[in-house]
Amino acid sequence: MSAYSRLTPEARGLGMTSQRARDRLIERLQADGIRDRRVLDVMRELPRHLFVEEALATRAYEDTALPIGQGQTISQPWIVARMSEALLEFGTPRRVLEIGTGSGYQAAVLAGLVEQVHTVERIEELLRNARRRFRKLGIANIRSKHDDGRLGWPEEAPFDAIVLTAAGAELETALLGQLAADGVLVAPVGPAGRQELVRVRRDGEQRIREVLCKVSFVPLLGGVL
Repeated sequence: MSAYSRLTPEARGLGMTSQRARDRLIERLQADGIRDRRVLDVMRELPRHLFVEEALATRAYEDTALPIGQGQTISQPWIVARMSEALLEFGTPRRVLEIGTGSGYQAAVLAGLVEQVHTVERIEELLRNARRRFRKLGIANIRSKHDDGRLGWPEEAPFDAIVLTAAGAELETALLGQLAADGVLVAPVGPAGRQELVRVRRDGEQRIREVLCKVSFVPLLGGVL
């Protein structure tokens, strides 16, 4: 039985927001190189149209980023899938820290893959909306916090994995310090127009850094709103 079978038919999706639309999206993701079956299965089930404004719901299963207000976006599904599988490639993390809750979609995908997700959002209105979506979907393994994401969540550290959904000029030292000894961090890094998706793995005292692909994300900003 689907994890979301108790949702109303409208919430599960109809027409351009239906299961068929999600299936077509998964086919596109596979054709574009996403291989992790766990990630694909979660994204096939999760109703992305619930994470965007109603006026944009019919575009929810296009492989594109969409505005969510406050100058922010819900990431392109391919990027969500690629970042998720990059976290899982060397083993399934138990506890994941997400910086930049946004719509809540990336956190919800991760919640279907790991034991516990901690997510931090600097814009209170976005966080309220994301929490409402988590409740509607019955997702119970996400903890969220309204704070400056660049600081991470030090009182809950260390984390087995950390993912950022906004791009800084460099990786934040505070976040690297909250990564477990064998943890993995995935983040967009660089200025607008020259961003790269970077993965950093800790191996004892060494850090192994690799570039996964070119990306385009909103900037990682400090403070709270």
